[in-house]
Amino acid sequence: MLVSTRIYGDHRGSFMETYKRSDFLVGGIDCEFVQDNQSSSTKGVLRGLHFQIDYPQAKLVRVIEGRVFDVAVDLRRGSSTFGCWEGVELSGEGGTQFYIPRGFAHGFYVMSDYATFAYKCDDVYRPNDEGGIMWNDPTIGISWPLVDGVAPTLSEKDLNHPSFIEYRANI
Repeated sequence: MLVSTRIYGDHRGSFMETYKRSDFLVGGIDCEFVQDNQSSSTKGVLRGLHFQIDYPQAKLVRVIEGRVFDVAVDLRRGSSTFGCWEGVELSGEGGTQFYIPRGFAHGFYVMSDYATFAYKCDDVYRPNDEGGIMWNDPTIGISWPLVDGVAPTLSEKDLNHPSFIEYRANI
């Protein structure tokens, strides 16, 4: 779900409300966020596809600076969109946020020279509960907008995630 924010600007700069519980409730997002995270990355970095196994997290993601292509993959068994993905471009200038419900894998790719990425979670991160799926899994078929067609920069962990077929076999 995309969440639009109003940006107020003048000669001094800008201001925006990134979260107001009452507005989110009106929009159908009823979630209590308990942890905020922030990362910074350079052009071509891809982080993901990540999820928590037994303690799934809903996330509200946004870009503070730069531009990213953000992706959510539905991992909810029995869902009509199981294994399907949605991708959106987020930027620091745009003010749009992306709400990702529990039960989705998440990842993003940095399209600008540098990006600062922030997100709220409705449960705490548990290192021993993390899972992942290959960023370029052919079954899922995400159309990543790779800069100049160059392979992304990934962590060792992200390079070794199982395929979606392997994931499905273990659930």
